[in-house]
Amino acid sequence: MRWMDPTLKFSMLLILLGLVSILVNASPIKSDFGHCERVVKRWAFSSLDREVKEDRHTLQDLLFFLHVPRTGGRTYFHCILKKVYSKSMECPRSYDKLRFDPSKPKCRLLVTHDDYSMMSKLTSQRTSVVTILRNPIDRVFSTYEFSVEVAARFLVHPNLTSATQMAARLRAKIRGVSTLDIWPWKYLVPWMREDLFARRDARRQRHSDDVKSNDSYDMEDIVMPLHEYINNPIAHDILHNGATFQVAGLTNNSYLAESHEVRHCVQQYKILGEHVLQVAKKRLGDMLYVGLTEEHKESATMFANVVGAQVISQRRASNMSMDSVTHNKPEQSSLISDSEPEDNDHQNSTFHQNAGQLASTDNDEATNENMTVEELMGAYEVCISNLRKEQARRRTASLKRISPANFSKEARLQVPEVVLQQIRALNNLDLELYKYAQDIFAKQHERAMEKLVTLERWEGMFNNSHGAVLWRVFLLATSIILLFLFYLVVNARRRTSKIKI
Repeated sequence: MRWMDPTLKFSMLLILLGLVSILVNASPIKSDFGHCERVVKRWAFSSLDREVKEDRHTLQDLLFFLHVPRTGGRTYFHCILKKVYSKSMECPRSYDKLRFDPSKPKCRLLVTHDDYSMMSKLTSQRTSVVTILRNPIDRVFSTYEFSVEVAARFLVHPNLTSATQMAARLRAKIRGVSTLDIWPWKYLVPWMREDLFARRDARRQRHSDDVKSNDSYDMEDIVMPLHEYINNPIAHDILHNGATFQVAGLTNNSYLAESHEVRHCVQQYKILGEHVLQVAKKRLGDMLYVGLTEEHKESATMFANVVGAQVISQRRASNMSMDSVTHNKPEQSSLISDSEPEDNDHQNSTFHQNAGQLASTDNDEATNENMTVEELMGAYEVCISNLRKEQARRRTASLKRISPANFSKEARLQVPEVVLQQIRALNNLDLELYKYAQDIFAKQHERAMEKLVTLERWEGMFNNSHGAVLWRVFLLATSIILLFLFYLVVNARRRTSKIKI
């Protein structure tokens, strides 16, 4: 080697270094995938192995409403569940790990954005789970729109520093849960808030409010374009396939330590997502009820018949007194603490006041054990109408601050097909899970119709023999009364004869 040409020696050294580099770089990749595959498979096997539901169609002691964001779950909570569950029966709020305590006396209802890992804190055999899913493309649109809508409420402030400081002061004063405390809005809203202020400051610096685009979802002078939003790492971590990860218990808000490694492995190696999908499907199949946002009227009716009817029946059987509701000290503004943040944003005085006004009307609950499903649905119609009006009013007020951007169904039609295709690709697991939920929903509907037909048959039989049944009841009652009178007469004679002797 001492007599080797220096140039040749240098070339051989480079070749050796290149080979070492290839071996070093290739080995971890293969090792990382193998490790991730083992981690995901081990989690999936343990999740499927320990979950056995004996009777998933019967409501258990605790109802866990796993609320996937932007699926319309707030209407089910306020307009159905709050009509059949008293305030004292609601579990403590658990948003963003507020140390939920399931040991609270009479804790029978838990409604939260927390994922399925919440079940690690509950007794699975005594808990019934319900949820609602939505078409993934529409849910992505809605999540984007709501993130911007809530963030736009802060634009009343002169700058981002003022808005952040005011929000911190208000959150310190109010004991309830803020939108900024709730997953996933605690990540998405501050992100959009900072972006909105940056774009407004840029317009002011160039002394121009001219907007180059008329597409509300691609109006970069005003708000982050949709295509930029869906490709951001924050969206990849929280939004895409969010329903599947939430039902599987793998969000970045999970209670289980191993969930975070599983989620990251699946995000890194998409092929491993099939294991997560199978777990999510199994859990959907074991739930008491699975609703669909797109079939809202039918879904709500079925929810009232499947869930509401059983709650009413349980309360009648246990003879719970609703008088205790008026004696219980109410929690801080029910909508500040509740599951859907459309009406619990209180980052400025205007919206805090509006939330309180809406909460006062919502606390007028029609809870009583004598309520029928028909009466429950009647109350639901009134309630949902009021909620929608208030939501529309607040949405309009927020979007005025980012005018001319205006999110609507018509504006969605302008979004290019290439962006829609990208949303589909990024939410492939959610699309599969949604199809599975549609099958479950169809079977639920079929089962409900069969019960309805059976009930009508029994009612028909009763109506046809109504007179005979009443006559038999009358004869039986008369016989019992006569026997009782005969018993009184005989005893009276015995007492009289003893007195004479």
